[in-house]
Amino acid sequence: MASISSENRKNLMLFSGRGFPALAEEIGAVLGVDPTPMDAYDFASGEIFVRYRESVRGSDAFVVQSMVVPINDWLMESLIMVDALKRGSAKRITVVLPFYPYARQDKKHRGREPISARLVADLFKTAGANRILTVDLHTAQIQGFFDGPVDHLFAMNTLADHIEAKYAGRPITVVAPDSGRVRVAERWTDRLGGCPLAFIHKTRDPSKPNQVVANRVVGEVEGRVCLIVDDMIDTGGTIVSAADILFNEGAADVVVAATHPVLSDPACDRLAASRISEVVVTNTLPLPADKKVEKITQLSIAPLLARAIREVFDDGSVTTLFGGLS
Repeated sequence: MASISSENRKNLMLFSGRGFPALAEEIGAVLGVDPTPMDAYDFASGEIFVRYRESVRGSDAFVVQSMVVPINDWLMESLIMVDALKRGSAKRITVVLPFYPYARQDKKHRGREPISARLVADLFKTAGANRILTVDLHTAQIQGFFDGPVDHLFAMNTLADHIEAKYAGRPITVVAPDSGRVRVAERWTDRLGGCPLAFIHKTRDPSKPNQVVANRVVGEVEGRVCLIVDDMIDTGGTIVSAADILFNEGAADVVVAATHPVLSDPACDRLAASRISEVVVTNTLPLPADKKVEKITQLSIAPLLARAIREVFDDGSVTTLFGGLS
């Protein structure tokens, strides 16, 4: 016999880190696949151990990990999970990062600073990841940091469907909280049928993280529902200061749509005390009980992630999920 023939069958396997297992379970429910059971625990020294209870040989493996606090623990766990899959002979490893860690450190502001977003990409590549799937990167250039395919998903349609249903018939202006979000805001105006666009002119001191000075608003906001769009809400300072200046300019109402609810202290207190009527986010990150402010509405990103995972598994096109956006 000159050769041996076999039937090539693809095998999708889903793996969940301990950061936010409920999201992986929700993705699995949409796909019809249960997350593969694994043993994961911390040694007394803080070292992390991972072992899968089933064979992963030849599988198309998808590792889902939400980078919640403590972010460095879950980043390290993700790297160890990828290494275990590589050494277990998984055929292809895709890391699903709903929230990409260290995304705000994507460039140097001054000398002797790191580009940590690039470092994270290098770490995953070295660990054995073949592909990264993520949602609403802080800047699109991060895609180029990973030496392999990066599927950049957008939560805009998920958020926009809610906004359209709840605020139908009211005049809306999409507001970029700073000049860096204008391109994203332009996509929102197209998605909402060509409504007006405005942006907040502000300054930021790079030596003082999370501190922003809002200056003035540029655009048509008087008497309108102002929809502030952003990729994340961390301490809430940017969003609340933007809302204040919009109300000072005559806005009738202020609504916020953001993908990642980081909500570091004192974000929830700031949002609760603000005049913002609603903050719409997704579950790329969980909302613990102490962060469930009444005005926060959380939508599920699991259906979108499940569709993208299915496209990757079937060698389809992820880009078609967003009408060609990238």
